[in-house]
Amino acid sequence: MNAARQRDEAQSAERRRELLLFRLGDETYGIDILSVQEIRRYEAVTRLVNTPEHIKGVINLRGTIVPIVDLRIKFNLPDVTYNEFTVVVILNVVKRVIGIVVDAVSDVVSITEDDLKPAPDFGAQIDDDYLAGLATVEDRMIIVLDIESLITTPELGLIDEASAQ
Repeated sequence: MNAARQRDEAQSAERRRELLLFRLGDETYGIDILSVQEIRRYEAVTRLVNTPEHIKGVINLRGTIVPIVDLRIKFNLPDVTYNEFTVVVILNVVKRVIGIVVDAVSDVVSITEDDLKPAPDFGAQIDDDYLAGLATVEDRMIIVLDIESLITTPELGLIDEASAQ
């Protein structure tokens, strides 16, 4: 009986995933903690020409040029302001380093695959390709992002193009 319990616990642990939670406006979002390299305070960026507004520019992170994407602008949130809580989450996604600007980082939570519910079908009006699903953690609704799908959108190819000029 003890071996069966250990096997069940091991399988449950395999299905768990850790999410870094952050705020954008009034909502809480989560991304897989394994994609997070570091969290930094927001600092001035070097703006690149001919890039979409949500691509703030680039920073030099210990010799690596890192594109910075403001998710508040990407998600069309009103009143984008930068303050002492604004941070940049540096991610390693699809063999590239990229930073995302968020209002604040709150904590890390662990969820199971069973906790993750599919996002409702919004139809063609809303691009939900980057939504991994929704999870409820301690009475909070978490919007779980598929950060890889979000970061590999075609518009981010502009960063590489502009950086090469």
